[in-house]
Amino acid sequence: MLMLAGIVLLHITTIILLLVAAIDNAWWVTNTVSTDLWGRWELANSAWHYTNLKDYPEEYLQAVQATTVLACIFAILALFVFVAQLFTLPKGQRFTFSGILQLISCLCIMIAASIYTAELHPNETEGGFGHSYVLAWISFVLTFILAITYLTLRKKSE
Repeated sequence: MLMLAGIVLLHITTIILLLVAAIDNAWWVTNTVSTDLWGRWELANSAWHYTNLKDYPEEYLQAVQATTVLACIFAILALFVFVAQLFTLPKGQRFTFSGILQLISCLCIMIAASIYTAELHPNETEGGFGHSYVLAWISFVLTFILAITYLTLRKKSE
């Protein structure tokens, strides 16, 4: 029972990290600019102003946005499927469907972070990757660990 609580807690933590990575405005930061997947915040006259991401290649930006949202959706769906399988799965069976959904979430966040790394800031000399970018990669590792856990976990008899 304690192991199941730990798995659910880790899964909820991963979902929160994915959502923060998708929503927060710190994928690329400089002293005067903070960029997320949806917009750009620029510091001018001691105030932050929101602008669109007009300098980014649109097809790559949309791919990053879509796969990040899909990663969040699949991670949340995997949690609901896991809880449902706890009550409906016969003993001795594996949580395969939950593991597959979590693996898809893992793949989506890996694709998003990889495209962002390779295509959206390849030649920038000023600034660096922010905490949302780091959280995306941490979420990738946690979703992969959860996917492997779900694929190897068997339902024990009560």
